[in-house]
Amino acid sequence: MSLLVKGQAQGREIVSVTPQSANWRFVGFAAYRLAAAERIRFDTAEREVCIVVLRGVVSVQAGDHAWKEIGERQSVFDQSSPYAVYVPHSHAVTISAHGDAEIAVCSAPGHGSLAARLIEPGMAKRSVRGQGSNTRYVCDILPQTEPADHLLVVEVVTPGGHSSSYPPHKHDTDNLPQESSLEETYYHRLNPPQGFAFQRVYTDDRSLDESMAVENHDVVMVPRGYHPVVAPHGYDSYYLNVMAGPRREWHFKNDPAHEWMLQR
Repeated sequence: MSLLVKGQAQGREIVSVTPQSANWRFVGFAAYRLAAAERIRFDTAEREVCIVVLRGVVSVQAGDHAWKEIGERQSVFDQSSPYAVYVPHSHAVTISAHGDAEIAVCSAPGHGSLAARLIEPGMAKRSVRGQGSNTRYVCDILPQTEPADHLLVVEVVTPGGHSSSYPPHKHDTDNLPQESSLEETYYHRLNPPQGFAFQRVYTDDRSLDESMAVENHDVVMVPRGYHPVVAPHGYDSYYLNVMAGPRREWHFKNDPAHEWMLQR
């Protein structure tokens, strides 16, 4: 099974990954494009959800909670954080668009007693990671310091000509505090949109070793292994990461073959 899930250029559902389609236990991801006044309804059932407003303006109803006209970005490449909504298990959800919009629905198993809540842009921690041609810009939407059952959600912008998720790292072994076991999806966007980026997913023994050219709206599934990304010259890369696993902690191990560059 290929780790690359192609996004659709037209239609409401852009791309979807479920635990069943990925053949794993935790992470679910879907992205939708909505026209003005269009609605999406679903029930979270036994899962928790983080709805990320990628662009445009939407209203969200989650059980008895409602947030009207949230969202302000016109592009994921705007230099601002997104609005997001956390919704626990057992909630009916309605998302309504005010004009054209794009949303992501990130999910994982839910079992706790947390309340639905709005995550405003000012609540998301922004940081710069790496240096030189390894510089990228990170926005923590739902980090492990904020309450959730399993979900971790972060977005990253990588300038053209730069690498990201680099040096290659992995988080597929339950060996805390050195490393945690987390499934992960990458939802890719490119600017300009006709561009492409490269992502490799590989293990130490190369029993998994897949290199992919990813285009706008594609998803790469990372069940295990190292997973670096490279953005070619002229095309900025954006990706939205969803991670989840048995324990909600992010600890990673760098590929020893490439860790030398951190000493420079």
